[in-house]
Amino acid sequence: MEETNLQNLVTAVDEKRLLATATALVDVPSPTCDATAVAARLAEILTSDGFEVERPDAGWPTAPAVVTRLHGSRVGRTLQFDGHLDTVHLPFVPASVVDGHLLGLGAADMKGGIAACVEAMRALRDADALQGGSVLLTTHDHHEAPWGDGRQVHGLIEGGFTGDAVLLPEYLAHPLPLAGRGMAVFEVTLSRPGEPVHEVLRPANQPNVVDAGAELVVRLKQLAAELAPITHPHAGCDTAFVGLLQAGEIYNQSPTSCQVKGTRRWVTPGQVEAVKEQLGSIIEGVAQDTGTVAEWHIEVPGDAFHINEAEPIVECLQAASQSVSGEQLPYGGKPFVDDGNKYSAMARIPALTHGPNATGAHTTQESVPVSELTRIAKVYALTAARFCAAT
Repeated sequence: MEETNLQNLVTAVDEKRLLATATALVDVPSPTCDATAVAARLAEILTSDGFEVERPDAGWPTAPAVVTRLHGSRVGRTLQFDGHLDTVHLPFVPASVVDGHLLGLGAADMKGGIAACVEAMRALRDADALQGGSVLLTTHDHHEAPWGDGRQVHGLIEGGFTGDAVLLPEYLAHPLPLAGRGMAVFEVTLSRPGEPVHEVLRPANQPNVVDAGAELVVRLKQLAAELAPITHPHAGCDTAFVGLLQAGEIYNQSPTSCQVKGTRRWVTPGQVEAVKEQLGSIIEGVAQDTGTVAEWHIEVPGDAFHINEAEPIVECLQAASQSVSGEQLPYGGKPFVDDGNKYSAMARIPALTHGPNATGAHTTQESVPVSELTRIAKVYALTAARFCAAT
């Protein structure tokens, strides 16, 4: 794009309009699996702005997804902006603006980012800057665990609501993550028949579920040591982690069950089934060796991913960052799993997480500088203008 066109596009981003949109979204409570009202609010905002809105249920008819598109004047690539409208289940905090920061539940994670996406699309339209291709905005419920299971992202992908690349404005301003680990959450219950019993009355041959749980923790610790050498320069290393070991009611009671919960993370894409088999083998081995019965469930929020820095979307976003902030972003890893992991694995498209420098996600003290939302709107608009123009 010519320098004049770039400047016109940046100037078209309206911070007051963006903030009004963000405030309107934050002011609607939307705990995961109950984002109906905020989805309706977003659809209303988009419609009043002249965008055509689609409402695919994407596997969750309670709160259908909100989708809109902006088309350029000729054929080109499609850049997708994606965000979740639901928030964690914490006491609702309405929107307020204090010292240039937007506060409220969902301000950082990630209604502010969604508002920035909407403003980027407005700026592209108002400046007539989308010379080719299209921008696709997808927003949805069912993101936050443990309440949601990510089904709407799956539904959007299966329904063909994807671009040639996707940007996600989660609260990660830097580095620009070119890799991230996959994650599995395991929940195991090791049990024995019968009732709880005083330790001194316990039959000698009765399985001890606490011992069984401890043995599982030991074997997972051994696994973690074996995994540590499996590394990636951006993503880190493979891990096995136990965060919960729970059994019994009092110190001298032999309980009937023991729970073990934790995570398994990996840096190599395509390892989901192998990880499940690995964990299952360890769990069943412990049950067999300790005379207990194992019931277990493994949930996989996302697979590992790698993105080549030569990908067009990476080059376009870096050019946009240079134009807006005067510098490119350092490369690194993504510390958490988000919907980008799903788009990488299921849709086979590069998924970049880059959002405002916000704080307080998953707390009642969410805060995001309004200037950061404006920066994201400008970066996303410039990225789309460059990326979509190519064929």
